[in-house]
Amino acid sequence: MRIVTVLNSLGMGGAEKLALAVAERMARRGHDVALLSLMPRLPEQWPTTLPVTYLDMRKNPASVAAGFRRGRHFLREYRPDLVHSHSFHANILARLLTIGVPGVPRAVVISSVHNVYEGGWMRMLAYRLTDRWTVRTVAISQAAAERFVRLKAIPKHKCCVRALGIDTQKFAPDAERRASTRKTMRADATFVWLCAGRIAPAKDYPNLLRAFAKVEQRRIDTRLWIAGGGSDGAREELESLASDLGICEKVHFLGLQRDMPALLDAADGFALGSAWEGLPQVIAEAMAMERPVVATDVGGVREMLGEQCRRIGGTLVPAKDPEALAAAMVATMRRNKDEGMLEGEAARDRIQRRFSIDAVADGWEALYEQEVGNRE
Repeated sequence: MRIVTVLNSLGMGGAEKLALAVAERMARRGHDVALLSLMPRLPEQWPTTLPVTYLDMRKNPASVAAGFRRGRHFLREYRPDLVHSHSFHANILARLLTIGVPGVPRAVVISSVHNVYEGGWMRMLAYRLTDRWTVRTVAISQAAAERFVRLKAIPKHKCCVRALGIDTQKFAPDAERRASTRKTMRADATFVWLCAGRIAPAKDYPNLLRAFAKVEQRRIDTRLWIAGGGSDGAREELESLASDLGICEKVHFLGLQRDMPALLDAADGFALGSAWEGLPQVIAEAMAMERPVVATDVGGVREMLGEQCRRIGGTLVPAKDPEALAAAMVATMRRNKDEGMLEGEAARDRIQRRFSIDAVADGWEALYEQEVGNRE
């Protein structure tokens, strides 16, 4: 198959990471795969060996029109069998790009939704109006699928769920790496909580900071590492809040980080205080690293942890409830060490069985072949 993967950018986010992982697995399996990025090359983005065409779209009509023409030309030359797009802007563009392009009408278009929330009613209407040009819209979680179907953005008969995939060989505990990273980070014997993700409203970092302040009041030998990029203004607001809460010396803003396995290895637990989510990949990564997870019960988080989440190293709490989040974090810190080890092993086993990248790639390849076969 000739496959084009369309992304908003190659920026270092979870959706981009998953899209690239699947695309690269398809290339390894003998498919001809190319990437199409709406945005220009970014200073910080995921590395890839796949060929990338940048449409250089920016926030002005002339740039969008020029990028659209470049995209049409690329598809006309590449003549794909299948176009797989990820997230709102890429999904809409991919649908429109294939209309009436010589040699491309036979291409199958599959859209992927990576979050429970992708915008307001106008975006949902755009999804509805352009649905005729896609054969399938795939949601990252059952929670996301149900919401988009309920909003009539996706017809139920054209919607399915495909979870994210984790490279469980890369995300595996390593005692030497843990010791080295903790020494570098000067963690000593401190219990370290890690949270990772872009500084954005969805992640609700103020909720996490308020919860951590309550944890710190009950147990002083703890730190919070926050790994994720964002605007200078957004970070400054969080730093100001940490100062107001009296925890600025215990909270470390690490910025954008590439080596997540090392950070997860060095941490003792993973905490997520999000207001909404799709299916956060970093939770699966933490589970694969056998780290306990405390998270808000939003989006597909419950699907990742499983209904018996307490038995597989995870605890769910309501969103926007720092007291509940803090209580769960303290309970995790006080957990029996042997019990914690068993739960960590169970968490890793769940990820290996259900969310390994190879298993997920098998599902994507089967879907690709099915939809291309149906078109023929």
